[in-house]
Amino acid sequence: MTVDAKVHVDRTLPLRERKKLRTRQALIETALALFIEKGFDAVTLDELVDEVEVSKRTFFRYFTSKEEVATAAETELWDAYVETLLSADITGNVLVVLRAALVSALEGMDEDWERRFLATRSLIGRTPRLRDHSNLSSLKTQERLVDALEKKLNVDSREDVRIRLLGELALGAWRCGAKNWVRSVRFTSRGGRGNRAALTRCVEEAFDAIPGSITLST
Repeated sequence: MTVDAKVHVDRTLPLRERKKLRTRQALIETALALFIEKGFDAVTLDELVDEVEVSKRTFFRYFTSKEEVATAAETELWDAYVETLLSADITGNVLVVLRAALVSALEGMDEDWERRFLATRSLIGRTPRLRDHSNLSSLKTQERLVDALEKKLNVDSREDVRIRLLGELALGAWRCGAKNWVRSVRFTSRGGRGNRAALTRCVEEAFDAIPGSITLST
């Protein structure tokens, strides 16, 4: 299996950092290819590290488990989202700030991220263990967002439930928007490439629907 063509690293980085990033990306690309070809449960960690020609010890420098390497695309977005929020100037409507931070994080993902994310979602859809791992990661991200808001606003979410609800709403909007986008591109020959703008629109539409959803009545 050849993954070198998909591994792109910023050559302005120091050599040591470039080598580390190449190893991490090779593990991700190879893991996704093997999991899709054979099924997540059928691929052993030994098989994965042998394919990349690294040791298990090296694998565990980058990931804690097979689940983590399989869902790396999601983790990359969550980390970028939280970091973007922490660096944001929170003024005005906080939900708008959460939306803007998520859009900014999406726009900052590398050009091949959509393909990896679609592959990840496909695996999650047919692998209960990965679905549980992804759901737990999403919940942890909500907590990280709430923690970030508490720090930025100097508010205790135990005393102001709105802070916790904002975390729920932001991740709920992401899940709805991303699900709609995945459904729209999964079976196209483009495989998600070049659809960053479409994904962003789906997420923004989900955020825009929150006020109307709260007041919906029959």
